[in-house]
Amino acid sequence: MTAAVAVDVGKTGCRAVVWADGAGRSRAAEEVPGAPGLAAENGVALARAAVRAAVLPLLEREPSLRPGTVCVGAAGAATAPEAARDLAVRLLEDLPVNEVAVTSDAITAHAGALGGRTGVVLAIGTGSVAVGIGDDGAYARVDGWGPWLGDEGGGSWIGAAGLRAALRAHDGRGPDTALLAAAVERFGDADRLPSAISWDGNQARSIAAFAPDVARAAAAGDATASAILRDAAGALAETVLAAARRTGGDAVTVTGGLTGLGEPLLGPLRSALTDSPRPLRLQAPLGDPLDGAGLLALDASAPHEPHVARVRRATPLVPTLPSTPSAAV
Repeated sequence: MTAAVAVDVGKTGCRAVVWADGAGRSRAAEEVPGAPGLAAENGVALARAAVRAAVLPLLEREPSLRPGTVCVGAAGAATAPEAARDLAVRLLEDLPVNEVAVTSDAITAHAGALGGRTGVVLAIGTGSVAVGIGDDGAYARVDGWGPWLGDEGGGSWIGAAGLRAALRAHDGRGPDTALLAAAVERFGDADRLPSAISWDGNQARSIAAFAPDVARAAAAGDATASAILRDAAGALAETVLAAARRTGGDAVTVTGGLTGLGEPLLGPLRSALTDSPRPLRLQAPLGDPLDGAGLLALDASAPHEPHVARVRRATPLVPTLPSTPSAAV
């Protein structure tokens, strides 16, 4: 049985599991805090630390395990492919494996959600991105430009819209909304909100933590929160449609942690997609980004491979492994 380690590095959390060919996930996930993205300042170093923190405990618990490959889906890899390769090289220095593959978390989300087949996958978490792969090999990546330039409709986008609405209500510039009380409950005094969302150095993650509060307020009937989620759904639908037009695909699935917001977001999103001028087939995801990373770890022939940075040792490791093996790439 061939074993690998699948890793999903998001801006909020980093998860790792052991993946066995033919058996799927064989152990519970190890989860640690995430990293701000490979394109961010010190992005490679922070992602490297997160992957090490998640993977090494898995291997230490199972000293007889000899995974051949670690496959990492990392936020920011699509816009910083050189950083993805750098991360792969660094991890090959750190981990007792013969191969490391690094790709975008949107690519692993696509592979997991569609079982390695073609179509469009919308991945929504702290950020948002749609990846489309067509039957003819056409590829499109839409949005995923990060919290300051894009990621429209994602968790950070929703959280920021909710916090802006809360501060407008606080100032008297906007309508009353339950979002003000929710922001105070989560972050403290509204006058200190800018510093409260910056305390851990990952503003996008801190702001995205407010998205569930927006969803709860919308579910309770708050008009401002409901409008924010309708706008988010519209932005996400535009992202999906752009990917479908560019690749010719019609199969669509939605994945990612933000799906946990439930009907306040997913209801308007379904309506926007099914009412679109282009016929689309919505289907439930077959798996998540960890499943996709596991598939790509063991199959370098998938249609996603052109978007994977894969590095291998010149000389495979011998069974007796040093604690920090040297790498020749």
